[in-house]
Formats: sequence, C-alpha cells, structure tokens
Amino acid sequence: MYAANDLTRDLSLLGVRSGDLVMVHASLRAIGQVEGGAGGVVRALDDVVGPAGTLVMNIGARDDLSWINERPEAERPVLLAGATPFDAGVTPADPDNGVLAEVFRQYPGTLVSDHPEGRFAARGHLAHQIVTDVPWDDYYGPGSPLERLVEAGGRVLRLGADLATVTLLHYAEYRASVPNKRAVRRHRLVKGPNGPEIRVIECLDDSHGIVDYPGGADYFAEILSAYLEHGRGCAGVVGQARSELIDAVDLLRFGVAWMEEKL
Repeated sequence: MYAANDLTRDLSLLGVRSGDLVMVHASLRAIGQVEGGAGGVVRALDDVVGPAGTLVMNIGARDDLSWINERPEAERPVLLAGATPFDAGVTPADPDNGVLAEVFRQYPGTLVSDHPEGRFAARGHLAHQIVTDVPWDDYYGPGSPLERLVEAGGRVLRLGADLATVTLLHYAEYRASVPNKRAVRRHRLVKGPNGPEIRVIECLDDSHGIVDYPGGADYFAEILSAYLEHGRGCAGVVGQARSELIDAVDLLRFGVAWMEEKL
C-alpha cells in the first residue's frame, strides 16, 4: 500500500513542480492501493503542487436521463418534467469519470463550475480563474476552462488513464480547421433562480466525434498515441500507474495539426 508521500515523490520524479497548474486524469485501480483511498491521492496532488499550484479535473455531472437527448427535440421537455434538476453544488460527478472525480468534487476547498455538461472542478491558487463564469454553449471551446488552462501555461497529468481520456483535445476540435463539423443541441433541466428550468445547450458533438472518422468516433486515443510515439511529454510511474506529464500548449498544437490532416 502506498502512502500519500510515496505518490508525491513519484509525481516529483515525473516532473510535477510546486506552483504548477495541472489537469488530472487518473485511474485509482491503475495507481494501486493508497492510504486514505482517493482522498490520499488528492492529498498527494495537493502536496506536490503546493499552495501556489492549482489542480483541475473534468468531473462532468451524473445524468440518468441522458438518453432523452437522443429523442426528437419536441419530446424532450415532456420527458424531463419532474426530473431532478442539475445543481452545481449538489449533483454528483459523472460516474464514468471515476471515483476520484467525486472525491475531488467534495474535497474541502474545491470549486466547481456551474454547467451540467462541461463541468470542471479546481482547487488551489487559480481555481476561481479556471471555473468561474464559464460559457454555456461550446463549453469546451473559446473561453472554456480548457482554453484558460492553455493560456495559463498548464499541463496535463495522466495517471494510468485510458488513452482516450484527454479532455483537452475537445478544445483542439474547436481550434482545428475541419469542414462540416458536427454540432448538437441538448436539453437539460437545471436549478434556476425561480425553480427548475429547461435550458438548451449547443456545442460540437463531444460524444460521437465532430466528423465521421474511419477509425471510429474515439480518435483521441490515436492522437495521444501518436503524440507519445513522437517522444513528447514526460513518462514515468506513479504508484503502479504508467503516467505522463504533458504540456497543454504542445498537445493542443499537435492535436489541431493531426485533426486538420486526418479529419
């Protein structure tokens, strides 16, 4: 079993430094058993970036009615009637993002963005700057926490995460000059000032890909594999997890170039 300071040591060897702005994707199973479980991982991350640093996670929001947005738009308001509205301060993280996302959301001092789809959590020095007043439409695009991460010189930390798990590449989809990008409209019931209200979200299709691609909708894994094969980023082991520390600007540029060539 690993102690939090074991992980802090491994993170330092990987290249994470005090004062860093880091977006984290992690698999607790890949890391191995840690004292304090997911909380021990958060403590290790806090320790390595220190009080001048910032941690960011894409946590999403649990939505048991996501299937409604596959139905014709005219049907959606009726199907959403009586559902539990999204509440930024209460709604759990998307279970698909793992246990760590929910523990991170609830950890004292974490701030959470008010968005039912592109919902981010951050803690530390730049947390307020990253997650406050986020755009409603195109929530992974201009003005989003992803753009803010890039502009602030952030990095992406992957701790045993699946190759397809690299949210920053959604921002690359907005930046890439690709013709006929696929967009979607979603309806979500959210907590409003006067009670539950239905709001419409318009954005690029972050579920099925912005275009049809012969390799499948999940081309993010191909992009990251190609990036790492070019020797970009720093690789190491944290706990038991194969891990990478990647400059956000560099990955963004690589992703945009790949999309413009392949898509």
